[in-house]
Amino acid sequence: MGKRKVPDLYRAPFPLYSIKVDPRTGLVITAGGGGSSRTGIKNAVQFLDLQLVGEHQFSASLLHSHDTDTRATMNMAIGDGVIAAGQDGTCCLMKFKHCTQKEKDKAADKNGSSAAQGNARRRAGKKDKAGEDEAAASGDMSDMKDETAHISVTSLAEVQSDLNPKDPLQKVVRFSPDLSLLLTGGTDGHIRVWEFPSLKKKYDFKAHEGEIEDLDMSPGNKHLVTIGRDFSCSVWSGSQLSMSLKWLETMPQIAEKTYRYMACRFGKVEDQKDALRLYTVQIPHKRDRKPPPCYLTKWDGKSLLPMLTAPFDTEVVSCLAVSDSGTFLGLGTVTGSVAIYIAFSLQKLYFVQESHGIVVTDLAFLPDVLKGKNIKGNNEIAMLSVAVDSRCQIHAVPNQRSFPIWLVLFFCGLMVVGIIVLLQYLFPGFI
Repeated sequence: MGKRKVPDLYRAPFPLYSIKVDPRTGLVITAGGGGSSRTGIKNAVQFLDLQLVGEHQFSASLLHSHDTDTRATMNMAIGDGVIAAGQDGTCCLMKFKHCTQKEKDKAADKNGSSAAQGNARRRAGKKDKAGEDEAAASGDMSDMKDETAHISVTSLAEVQSDLNPKDPLQKVVRFSPDLSLLLTGGTDGHIRVWEFPSLKKKYDFKAHEGEIEDLDMSPGNKHLVTIGRDFSCSVWSGSQLSMSLKWLETMPQIAEKTYRYMACRFGKVEDQKDALRLYTVQIPHKRDRKPPPCYLTKWDGKSLLPMLTAPFDTEVVSCLAVSDSGTFLGLGTVTGSVAIYIAFSLQKLYFVQESHGIVVTDLAFLPDVLKGKNIKGNNEIAMLSVAVDSRCQIHAVPNQRSFPIWLVLFFCGLMVVGIIVLLQYLFPGFI
């Protein structure tokens, strides 16, 4: 707990605003940039190869950087090889493919162009051998990586997702759990729901007064939960308001409108197939000289009744994530701290104060399994964080070492025998 040094997994040449892990390939996808200002800071979506080094350590190398011209990606969602990226007031869809050089060559063979490409590669290989050695010596492996892995990115479509006349900005994007819908929210207070992949607009409704802060959809597309800066957390059925959530029912001592909702996420319940939870974060509406704590609330995901509320910290929460299994919650703060909480009890498991130098913008848990392969190593949980300081970090909690049950029973048996022998020695004729 407290201040500790978390080594950087990767450092981008621009501020980072979003991070996701592709559940199919395990690719780590980060995005950000300097926007349209003429500062010379680029805008890009970057693809990282994450590798396990030993039982607990990780390393990451840049596979590909996709330039997004003058627009920084502020938020994104991943679904079936497609990135939905929030750039200014639009949602841009990009398809990405990850393949090895061998797979690339096979595809070229099918197109009948492998011979020409092979000759070009051989010529380039002879000419660039010295350059490769030089790159290896300097630690710059990006060009060499392209010999073994290749990422292709193609633009699919673009939709206007925010119509604020002053400064349009998409603030959140999410795929529905079944990938049939794409949901967006922005500064104009509207929720727009698009059929995917056709991008035909299904709903467009005013959900909140002012900006949309967050949204999420439950499995089966039953509940759409939205959060606005207007103090409300709303539940929708289609475009119709079903109910508004009232977290203060669990905290009657807190006055109305002293807190506002900031984030929401649905999560599974480990070992309970049909159970579901919703987690929300509440932050103080105004900052006092002596700041009050933020709060986490756990809700029943079906009845949407509050189950438990717990204080977080006086640092203001900036982002929330839930692990695939629903066992852990990840939290980042505006002052750069990172925490992992146990979802069942809302108790703190891990905390690093000011791990980043400035606001944590996004978090992503590593999948529990990936194509039958354990990518977490000997860690109970591993979570990635990115921030405006351009750093990508990984936060891991090692598995607690436990004794095999047979060893525990063996020692218990020895203790019983030892006690009997001692009693017989002290009290002859005891047995």
